[in-house]
Order: sequence, then structure tokens, then C-alpha cells
Amino acid sequence: MKISKLTLTGLLALVIPMGMLGQQKLFSFSQLFDQQYPAVSRTLPLIEEWADDRHYIEIVPNPRESEKPTLLSVNARTGKASPYVKPMTSPVVTASLLHGAAKNIHNITNSPDSRWLAYTKNNDLYVLELSTGREARLTTDGCDSIMNGYASWVYYEEILGRSSEYKAFWWSPDSRYIAFMRFDDSRVPVFPIYAPEGRHGGLENHRYPKAGDENPEVMLGIFSLEDTATTWANFDPAADQYFGKPIWTPDNQLWIPWMNRRQDSLIIYQINTLTGRRRMIYTEKQPTWISLDEQDRIRFLSSGNEFLLKSDKDGWENLYLYDKNGTFINQVTFGSFWGTEILAVNEKTREVFIRARKDHSERYDIYKASLDGKEQVRISQGDYSHEKVVVSPSGRFFVTTYSNLNTPPTMAVMNDKGKIIREIASSKGPEFDNYAKPRSSLIKVRSGDDEFNLPVVITYPTNFDSTKQYPVLINVYGGPNAGTVFDQWKAPAGAMQWLAQEGIVQVSMDNRSSGHFGKRGMNYIFHEMGKWEIEDYMTCGKWIRSQPWADTTRIAIMGGSFGGYMTCMALTYGADVFTHGIASFPVTNWELYDTHYTERYMGRPEENPEGYRMTSAITYANRYKGLLRIIHGSADENVHMQHTLQLVDALQDLNKHFELMIYPGQRHGIRGDKRMHYQVEIFRFIYRNLLNKPLPEGFLE
Repeated sequence: MKISKLTLTGLLALVIPMGMLGQQKLFSFSQLFDQQYPAVSRTLPLIEEWADDRHYIEIVPNPRESEKPTLLSVNARTGKASPYVKPMTSPVVTASLLHGAAKNIHNITNSPDSRWLAYTKNNDLYVLELSTGREARLTTDGCDSIMNGYASWVYYEEILGRSSEYKAFWWSPDSRYIAFMRFDDSRVPVFPIYAPEGRHGGLENHRYPKAGDENPEVMLGIFSLEDTATTWANFDPAADQYFGKPIWTPDNQLWIPWMNRRQDSLIIYQINTLTGRRRMIYTEKQPTWISLDEQDRIRFLSSGNEFLLKSDKDGWENLYLYDKNGTFINQVTFGSFWGTEILAVNEKTREVFIRARKDHSERYDIYKASLDGKEQVRISQGDYSHEKVVVSPSGRFFVTTYSNLNTPPTMAVMNDKGKIIREIASSKGPEFDNYAKPRSSLIKVRSGDDEFNLPVVITYPTNFDSTKQYPVLINVYGGPNAGTVFDQWKAPAGAMQWLAQEGIVQVSMDNRSSGHFGKRGMNYIFHEMGKWEIEDYMTCGKWIRSQPWADTTRIAIMGGSFGGYMTCMALTYGADVFTHGIASFPVTNWELYDTHYTERYMGRPEENPEGYRMTSAITYANRYKGLLRIIHGSADENVHMQHTLQLVDALQDLNKHFELMIYPGQRHGIRGDKRMHYQVEIFRFIYRNLLNKPLPEGFLE
């Protein structure tokens, strides 16, 4: 293995002890963990939108939290600010006004014309007319297994997204229709979760389809408020299929993304709201998979006659232009774009502005492309990553916040030529230079099969001395298109700063499926998710072990969920590389996870038994050595504690020593009163096994 690239900052960090960079103060425990921060950083202004093409809106929080913030309209060029009053929008109506039935009401949503509210109650869909207070029940068959407008779990988790809060209904722009999904979970197997409370305990029964199981039956309904009737889209609900989030066009047409169960074919249909008949607008097929949960796949131009479509069908996330009938016009962007986000479309100049990773996969830049596909240019300047961009309506100005690993964030106004018009604020506080902060470097390690330059960020201890050896703590996630290595600032706060002061080398690293290498890199994991990821992490781990500053007896790795899975694989499959691990709520066997996510990458268990066997951490339990701590919430409804129990069973049968921490009643992630215990116990593990000294008293107070 070899390094393909090492930044100048990284080289300096290896040869210059940090103590030589100046006499600076260290942060105290209370400063980092009791939120008594010195004035090292400044909070940047809160800017979310523009008042018009020349004035952005700054939100100034009120010192009294119970009172509304002040809004300012700020001239983008001069910075001159004046009070701003936002135009009236839909009235805010709370569930408490709805006949005292608040506890049963979910996802109250105003109609675009502000005349109606829609919401679900007891798994049925309702509307309420604001002028009269009259409530109408639109569906009548809601029960424990049938949900109207309220998502089945696998749709909430994997397709509509957690931000949906289970909402599965959508108003048309003209407020005449509500599209909604009806879920029938009666075929979905029930998974019991033990509840330890009380004298006899109990069971929570969750409808959860594991890989290979039956999915919920889904119907797409269109309720007409004028006709007070529901039209059902012409699909067979019993078919093996998935539906994406419906799309209402500017002229009130309803489109629905449809996908087969194998998830390699996508069709976008137009649905006739009167008859339910469907007409194909767009189709795409790939040899591996297509992601259905792409929420911003389509962007309509304001004219309504054209739309931009984002697809990774050429291996990268590029944009394509179509007319409203689905006729292809031309490709708009070309090259290795990833994480592509449309910021604005200027229809007068026929240009689209996007934020994406392209020239450097670890940095987000701002690009401009002509809609005819003949010109594209990077307009952001310098070696920075633009993390938050708020664009004016025409794309004439941007409020952008940019940084890199060793440069704190700056917020500025930039024009569409890439020129900085005015710096709004820097996050550097007056005490910034008086405190010692760890340096980070971005390196690339060549993958074992010589196909990829894997990105790794190394954060060195404060006062790093290249002649000494340090314990290493690697934090990973590792899931598909979920990279964690970026060339952006990490604020000197909390655990990262403290552990750097305590003398730990901290590492983040990404594998080939992380998104840095587009769909080509992701395709490697098809039908063997976990194999290439852990191989890439082992390659990076071997490079770390070869460095003179690394203590090879203390190479630890930690992560949660998919990161917990990677940690379990690291201490079994990769036990010759990694010595310690903390696996929080880990997947251990893909047969135990849900249909939509797992089958996208692995296929069904009966179709790919060897793939499921070779990617299970349980398969490699006999290789386990070192020390692994496994952490799980007993009521985890996402990654069931069943995963942990099956790995524990295998390790016990092999007479292996490991550590186990169960949190009664906790879901996916440890929260509430238990979170403090969870965090302190992780620090206790680090101090005992990596630092070889007692946990400081501050953690116990």
C-alpha cells in the first residue's frame, strides 16, 4: 500500500511538533464539556433565504427565547440592514384546536390556499375547513394494520425519510386534490420487542419486513375536495413494488416514481387524477440498483414546460433536461459531479447553479451550467468547501459559508462570477489564536486492489511529537453514499479537542462506496455489502500501523449502526489490523435487516445466500481477538437487539472475551437520561484501553 497524495499541511504536521507552533493555552475540562467556552469561536449569522434578488434575510435571535426573533433585510452589496416583515402565509393551527383530539392527530398541513387543513387521526385521513370548522373524514378503514396517509415503518425509514414524521399525503398546488398512500401491513411479519417495565414485562409488536419478507401493500389515492371522492391509481397493490414520494407538477399533474422490488428499474408515471390511468414520463434501468429515496430528483422550471432530472446512470450525479411530456432534450452537466444540489435556475439566461463535489471529492463547490449543456464552470474560488449556500432567486448572489480542515468558516456574499462581494462574518473569535488546537491533514491511501485513492483525515494530538507513539481512535460509518471525510473545519470543542489534548490520534476514513468515487465505487458492493468496505478500512488501518507515530497495540475503531457493523467486522474479519472496538447498535447479519435497504444492495437471501453469509460478522466470530464492546438499546426498532444477541451467542460458544452494555427501553441511539451514561462509558473504555489511565473525575460529576 502507498500514499498517493499528502497535503502540505499533513507533511508539516508529521515533522513539526505542535508545541513549536507557539505557546498556546489548552482548553480546560469545563470549557469543553460544561459549555464554558472561551471566545475562540463566533456564531455566524443565521441566513436561510432572500427577500428579493438583492436583499437577504438575517434572523436575529431574541435574548428572550419565548419571543420571536427579529428579521432584517440586508443589502447584499453594502450590508445596510432594515427591519423586515415577512408576508403573511398560511395560518398556524395547532392540534389543540381540533376538537380536543390532539394526541391522535399527526402532520397537520395547510392547503396552499389556506382554506383547509389535512391531517391523520387513528390511521385515517381527515380535512378541516378553516372558515367553518367542519371536519371531514376522507377514509374509514384505518386500523392497526391499515394506514391512510400515515406511513408504514419501512416507507418512513427508507423511502419517505425520517423528516417526513410518517406523513404520507400531499396537497396539489391548486388545493383541489390530496394525494395519499394507503398501506396494508397485514402481510408484514410482526417482530416482538420485549418491554421490561413492570412486574411481568410485556411485548411491543412491530410490523417489520426483514430481507426476503412480504412488504406492505400500497395504494395511491387521489381525493378530490370538489367531488368528495377518491380515485385510485391503476396499480396492483399486491405486486412486489415500491412507490416514491409523489410529485405535483406546477400545472397540477400528479407524477409518481415506481420501482420494482429488485430496485434496478425506475419509472415515473403521470397519473390521471380523474380516472387513475397512468402514462410513462421517464424510465431508467441500471445493472445494480437505483435509489428511490432521491427526494430532489426532479426540478421543474417555473414555466412548467421543462424539468431537470438528476440521475447517476452514467456513474455520476448529472443533470438532464426534459420537456413536460418526458421527451429528452439534452444532458446539462458532464463529469464527476456528486452530491449534486440545484441551487437556482435562471430561466432568462438559461443557466442552472448547483452545489456539488467534482474537482475534489472532499469539497463542495458552486458551479454554473447552461441548460443547453454547452458550458459549465466552477464559480467558487480557492481550496475551500462550501458547506451552506443560500442563493438569491435568480442566482445573481450567494451567501456562502466556506472552510477547510485548517481554516475556520467564513460567511460571505459572492456573485455569480465567483467574486467575493462582501465578507459577512468570520467564525474566528478574539481568543482563537491563544488556544492550542489540533492540526488535521487529508491524505489518500491506495486501495488494496489498486483501484481507488481512499481519503483519510488524521487529527494529530495537541503538541504532537513525531518521535513518539500514540494510540489511534478511528471513527467510521461506512454505509453506501454516506462518506464522512471532507475538507472542512472541525470546531475545537468537546470530545475531539479533549482527546487530542490527551494524546490520541483521531482518524476518519472512507471506503469506495462512500460517494467519493461515484456510482462506480458504490457498484462494487452489489450483492456483497460489507466485504469491500472492511477491506478498504483494513488497507487504511495497515497504513496507519506502518507509521512511526502509531502504537500498534492500541488501534481502536468505533461507530454506530452501519458503523457498528463495520466495527464488528473490524474486530472479527479484520482482527489482525484493529485491536479495540466500540460497536453501538450494530447490524451483524443482513438477513435481520429490512427489505428495502438490504435488498437494494444484497438482493433477497434466497437469491444470494453466499453473499449474506460472507458479509455477516457472525461468520467470522472465530477470528475475533482484541477487545470489543457491543452496545445496544433493548427496544431498538430499527436494528433489533437480535443482531447483537446472535453475535454474542456465537462469541460465547467460542469462549471469547468481550464487553456488552444493554440500555433497557432505548431505541436506535441512546437518548434521554441514559445518554450521559452511554457517553461516559465510552470515555471510560478509551481511558482504560487506549490511554492506560483512570477516567478523570470531571466525567463522574
